This record gives sequence, C-alpha cells and structure tokens, in this order.
Amino acid sequence: MAFLFTGCGEDCYNAPQTIAFKFVDPDDKNLITNGTMSVYSVKDENQVGVQLTRTSDDMIILENVGAYNGTKNYVFSSNVRGFDFSIHSSEFKGGCDGFQINKITFTGVGIDVTDEKGYYKIILQ
Repeated sequence: MAFLFTGCGEDCYNAPQTIAFKFVDPDDKNLITNGTMSVYSVKDENQVGVQLTRTSDDMIILENVGAYNGTKNYVFSSNVRGFDFSIHSSEFKGGCDGFQINKITFTGVGIDVTDEKGYYKIILQ
C-alpha cells in the first residue's frame, strides 16, 4: 500500500475563504429566486469588476477577493439597491503562504446584514 502525504512546502497556498451573499426581502424571500433582483455587479475601489458566480440556491459567490494584505473597498450595484462594503485581509500565519479574511464591513441605507454559517444574508428594504 502506498500513502500520499501533502506537506506545506514551497508550493503550498491557502486561498481566502469563500464569500457568499444571499439577498432577501424583509419576508425572507430570495430576491434572485423570485426575479426581483435580475441585474447585479461588484466593483473594487479601482473600478475593476469582481467575478460573481450564482449558486444553485441563488446565492452569489464573490470570486478571488481577499488575497491581499490590508483593506479594500467594494461597491455592490443592482436593479434593487446598492451598497458599499470593505474586506480586511491579512497574510495567513501558518505553514503555508496565503491570506485570510479578518473582517467584512457593510455600509448602506436600507440594508441589514446577518452573518449566517457560510454566507452573509443581506436584507434589502
């Protein structure tokens, strides 16, 4: 029998954890599922678009964010409402290179955000 061990060597990298958003109305109805939110985008502080992936349960995953040391500002835009948020990341302190997301801060009028297990539920008024 052969055993395969993966060590944290020179080519070891820890990507930041996934950030997912679920958009709901005050009655907890998913705004993407019911067709209310049909257009949405995220741009960083340099006006560069962030790749978004829609999941099978109508959440939005932000791709390739958090791989930096410091704070970066983002703008979410949609046909329903927009808001700003920032992501504070730092270098991963472990056996591998990488980054970890330390904090996400949301700002905007008419939104309420709760940190669920594995995603952020964003209630848009």
